[in-house]
Amino acid sequence: MTSLRHPQTIVLFFLLSAMVTALFGQEQQALENDRKKIEAEIKYTNRLLEETRKTKQTTLYELRLIATKINRREELISALRKELVVLDHNINSTEDGIDHLNKELLALKEEYARVAFFAFRHKSDYNKLIFLFSASDLNQAYQRLRYLDQIAEFIRKQAALIREKEGVKQKDLEKLKMQKAGKTALLDKQNIQLLKLEQEEAQKKKVESALSGKEKQLRAALRQKEKEARKLRKKIEDIIAREMELKKSKTKNDTYALTPEEKLLSGSFSANKGKLPWPTEKGMVSETFGVHRHPVLKNVKTKNNGLNIVTSKGSRVRTVFSGEVVSIVTITTTNKAVIVKHGEYFSVYANLDEVFVKKGDHLTTKENVGRVHTNTKGKTELHFEIWKGKVLLNPSDWILAR
Repeated sequence: MTSLRHPQTIVLFFLLSAMVTALFGQEQQALENDRKKIEAEIKYTNRLLEETRKTKQTTLYELRLIATKINRREELISALRKELVVLDHNINSTEDGIDHLNKELLALKEEYARVAFFAFRHKSDYNKLIFLFSASDLNQAYQRLRYLDQIAEFIRKQAALIREKEGVKQKDLEKLKMQKAGKTALLDKQNIQLLKLEQEEAQKKKVESALSGKEKQLRAALRQKEKEARKLRKKIEDIIAREMELKKSKTKNDTYALTPEEKLLSGSFSANKGKLPWPTEKGMVSETFGVHRHPVLKNVKTKNNGLNIVTSKGSRVRTVFSGEVVSIVTITTTNKAVIVKHGEYFSVYANLDEVFVKKGDHLTTKENVGRVHTNTKGKTELHFEIWKGKVLLNPSDWILAR
């Protein structure tokens, strides 16, 4: 009796298949989580857009929100395409597994049929006796008797193995059916997103067209914003300079020296670069750090000293790290700023209409410092900065990525 199967090859194939399936499964789960995160951000953007549209005014803020939503929509479409690629790999892997199982089952059944036919020929006691007595000696007769027992045992095991493989095949077929249904659902979702993207692009052009006729108002608003930004920067620089002078006078030294506690706090703050919590519980970046081209005004650039985060009306602001409140600055009646010192680092929370802390307060991470102002056009936007001494830093490098 010769076996047509190669157990080691089969085991290796299924081990490799299981490893590939597991890796693709992990990648698919990660992509699905990313997609859900982007979908949540789009949903939140829609909520913010609904708030601003209640004012029935076409604003630059609305344009920025639409632009943000378009970016997220493009990311969502990209994520869906990546999911489809991984799902195609999974489908191909499952189909390969089923194909291999079919070949193995065919070999098992052929071998089973051959052995079963031999057993059938020697089924009767008479045939068994002839098979045994035709042996050349007693030892060969004994070996033939053992062979008949082994055939019976082989038939039982082969039948069980075939049933087991048929069960695995059936599960794989069900999995393949689900994978193909999932692919169809993803393709449908992708087509819907492409349609929505087209609609949003048209909406963006409509808002841009409406705003292009408001150049005078936009320039006036820009001048006011730049004036407030300069005032805030001047206040921050004065406060930081004053803090450094106080340290020099206390230590009677010409250099800015930190106390052991401040060194520890600075080191801890620095060690958390890229891991600091967001200054708002919910929100999304509306403008990043640095120089940007104005979305409507031609040949006009704006500079952002920090990070602007749009959030919901009534949202509270929280400190990103433990520290001491060194100043509360009033820029306008509705734009207050809280400056918190973290050793040699400073965090700034501006555009607050209400402040919950006072100078000298020692705060813990995520402790509320105030409430973000919502203007008459429905915009609720925090301005957030990070400094190291007199050096302005990019907050995006310091807070957790979302």
